[in-house]
Amino acid sequence: MAVTQQDEDGGTVPVPAQVLARAQLFADRPAICGDGVVLSYAALLADSARYAAALHAAGIGPGRLVGLGFGRGAPRLVALLATWRLGAAAVMLDAGWPARRLAQVVAEAGCDLVLLDDPAVVDGLAGVPARTPAMLREDGAGDVPFPALAPDDLAYVIYTSGSTGRPKGVEVTHGNLAALVAWHNRAFAVSEHDRATHLAGLAFDAAIWEVWPYLAAGASVHLVPEPARGSAERLRDCLLDTRATIAFAPTLLAEQLVGLAWPADADLRLLLTGGDRLRATPPAGLPFAMVNNYGPTECTVVATSGPVPPGGTDIPSIGRPITGNYVRILGEDGAALPPGAVGEICVGGRGVARGYRHQPEATAAAFVPDPEIPGTRLYRTGDLGAWRADGAIDFHGRVDHQLKIRGQRVEPDEVAAVLTGHPQVRAAAVTGIDRPGGVVLAAYVEIAGAPPAAEELHAFLADRLPDWSVPAHYVALAQLPVTAHGKLDRAALPDPSDDNALPTAVHAGAASIVEERLLAILQEVMGTSDVGVDDNFFLLGGHSLLGTQVVLRAGAAFGVELTLRHLFHAPTVRALALVIEELVGDAVAALSEEEVAERVHG
Repeated sequence: MAVTQQDEDGGTVPVPAQVLARAQLFADRPAICGDGVVLSYAALLADSARYAAALHAAGIGPGRLVGLGFGRGAPRLVALLATWRLGAAAVMLDAGWPARRLAQVVAEAGCDLVLLDDPAVVDGLAGVPARTPAMLREDGAGDVPFPALAPDDLAYVIYTSGSTGRPKGVEVTHGNLAALVAWHNRAFAVSEHDRATHLAGLAFDAAIWEVWPYLAAGASVHLVPEPARGSAERLRDCLLDTRATIAFAPTLLAEQLVGLAWPADADLRLLLTGGDRLRATPPAGLPFAMVNNYGPTECTVVATSGPVPPGGTDIPSIGRPITGNYVRILGEDGAALPPGAVGEICVGGRGVARGYRHQPEATAAAFVPDPEIPGTRLYRTGDLGAWRADGAIDFHGRVDHQLKIRGQRVEPDEVAAVLTGHPQVRAAAVTGIDRPGGVVLAAYVEIAGAPPAAEELHAFLADRLPDWSVPAHYVALAQLPVTAHGKLDRAALPDPSDDNALPTAVHAGAASIVEERLLAILQEVMGTSDVGVDDNFFLLGGHSLLGTQVVLRAGAAFGVELTLRHLFHAPTVRALALVIEELVGDAVAALSEEEVAERVHG
């Protein structure tokens, strides 16, 4: 059985051309809003021309590749449009990645230029030239010829976790992107009167989906402020304040959003979600509809989509194939399965990406010919699903051990491969463990010599991998369990416990009133007094939801804006206290102990 949605208008006009046309038609309307700045469509057009001229002067043109590492904000979106206007493609980077990871991706992709807010970050990026937003604004001048874009031209590359320890760069074409935008704007009736939000992480392909359909329709995109990205209550308030009509939230956050109280006259009409398995249904009476979406990066963000009926008790489906895509659910023998039978979800159609950059063997294994439609390809997702009688699809997990953590794809074998690079780790295995706030990683290691502290292994990985790929637990084993065939026996890996965990830092008490208040906050959030100032929050079982509570409470206590990223890079009370003192700056340094106490305790 295969369900196909026919493409009504083809979605053949490249998205950059659609955006430029809207910029001319709606010159004075707001395009991008955030950080107290409103960028009109006329300004978007002018700024992207200026950036394009600067990029052209730096040698960027058709077929070139630009590493896009600007932070969340208008300059990133302007730079991406400028890159496309030159016929070049972008590699989506997150400047918050460890420098080693940035260097690895820039080298793997073969970037010709890297755009970063801080040029110092590029020092370790193999001599690739870098530009900042200020440099692009200063250097951009003159007319630049803009080549026509073909559907097969590369639009962007997003890197995902790879099981061998080598990340895989998914190449998405302008034809892929145009098909996504055409479906989205038709399916959700997007017009120039809509107000959408941009919340997703920069290396998460949902960030593409949150922006370009709306700019192609003449709508406005509102940047969600950092504190609202991890708090359902703050995000709700942000959506109400900006009068957003359409918003995306990753699964865990969306599940919390629909459980909050909403005014009946809220402007929000659609809450889109995806990234993890949706388990909650919205209650009856919400002023907006909830839509669940599913799609690997290799299928251009969304492969299937469907509304979630309010008040239901069943786990929601992942919907039906979107316009221009089709799905086959295949058994181990490659045969199509009937409704109710569980098999691998394989996606075909206009959303299927070109393949993996510079990895032909991995591309050939995952992107396979469709035997039923000569000349077309299927992407083997590795996900399991089953057709419902109504044509929707139920999700049933993974064929392999791949995980989704905070909406990001994680290959446990990649984490294990990096971990074995530590000089004291003889062998390693990594798996996922269910926790109330979502899945976390546990690492199991065979140690050569004296065991290192868990914090040492955590820091080793944090220097090489994105934060969502760093385990929360480290278990020491004399030998990893294996099957009779000599393969890792994942079922025999023990649950992490105090008895098998690697040693952690010795508890220490607070040495300052700042540390004392932070320690109290951490103990309240974690529900235990067994916490010291050198204990790592994530090794105590902390996760993103608890971390949000920590940074919100600490930020309020000290009058600073803390983010989850601050906590990840400073996961102990002692380290976070230093961050807070730096944020407060000279004002805190000049305060007496009594004044600090008054500020902290009110």
